[in-house]
Amino acid sequence: MTKPLVSIILPVYNAQNHIARCLDSICAQTWQNIEVIVLNDGSKDQSLPVCEEFRVRDSRIVLVDKANSGVSDTRNLGLKLASGRYVQFVDSDDYIDPDFTEHLVTAAETHRADLVIAPYKMVIPTGATKPEQVLEKIQADLGVMSVAKPPEVREYGFLPEGVYDKDTFARRLMDKPASYFYSVLWNKLYRRDLLVEHDIRFTSEMRWAEDLVFNMQYIQYAAVFAAIGQAGYYYVQNPQSICHTQINPATIVQNKIQVFRYYKDLYTRLGMYEQVRPQLYKFLVDIAESTYPSGPFKGVIDEAKAYWKDAKEDVQTRTAEAKERWNDMRDELRESAQERTAEWKAKHDSDPHDSDPKE
Repeated sequence: MTKPLVSIILPVYNAQNHIARCLDSICAQTWQNIEVIVLNDGSKDQSLPVCEEFRVRDSRIVLVDKANSGVSDTRNLGLKLASGRYVQFVDSDDYIDPDFTEHLVTAAETHRADLVIAPYKMVIPTGATKPEQVLEKIQADLGVMSVAKPPEVREYGFLPEGVYDKDTFARRLMDKPASYFYSVLWNKLYRRDLLVEHDIRFTSEMRWAEDLVFNMQYIQYAAVFAAIGQAGYYYVQNPQSICHTQINPATIVQNKIQVFRYYKDLYTRLGMYEQVRPQLYKFLVDIAESTYPSGPFKGVIDEAKAYWKDAKEDVQTRTAEAKERWNDMRDELRESAQERTAEWKAKHDSDPHDSDPKE
């Protein structure tokens, strides 16, 4: 029996320090029937030469060098080039266990699943947090020798192993609506025919949470969901990433409000919006699994929550004011209509041939 082909889509941008580890892990998969679509998104470092070395060594690699256009456009190009039965996404600074793809495909084939989801491991490099960086600088300035520490690894998974229908999966998603587990791409396996049939693509206008929006579109058309118990994806926290260097309260709130609309649309289509509305509002102040459960990052999140609370109170106040103005206007219109009706009636009683109440 022929094993189905898996298209692994790998966007690359300035990843010279990580891409070799990533490609090594992909090429070592026990599920060997793969095509690896590597898309260099205009990297300014030595990422492209490293990718070219791997292409020479492994014929399963398709390498595309393109002008920089952002991760959404790059992934969309990868989807256009993919030819496998299944689609898998990997980020260039991460890596996967040798049997990760095999576990995903086995679950998909066994259960005829439209989406397979797996736990993942977050790798937190030493010195990734701001306090650690400050401490290292102080030690260097004082000439104090620091002891190298291994990276911290945390495992996350919020869905018990099993098979779920759409409604059950959607309800479980609401347990952790802000979680990476449900929102990201790289711990999942997708059916390419569903992506093609329903023209599911990434929204290039969004710089944050574009993967969550992609998943919500896909869930609308998926029917069978399989969760596996093996965590084979290693998500490496990068202190230089957008979410760590450009995060601020206003951005968090604006992006969450934008994503909220997609959530609302999905659950309205499923006929579940009223049931999950409290959890959806909770999404607006929830945060995903983070490197920084306390300290400076927690301060930013607390500030974001306060910002949203103030914004919500302001919206409620303005809504109440608008409602009051509308009520006043409605009362005025009603009184005016009653007065004009009375005038017309009086005029009509005196001149029965006049039947136009607008005069």
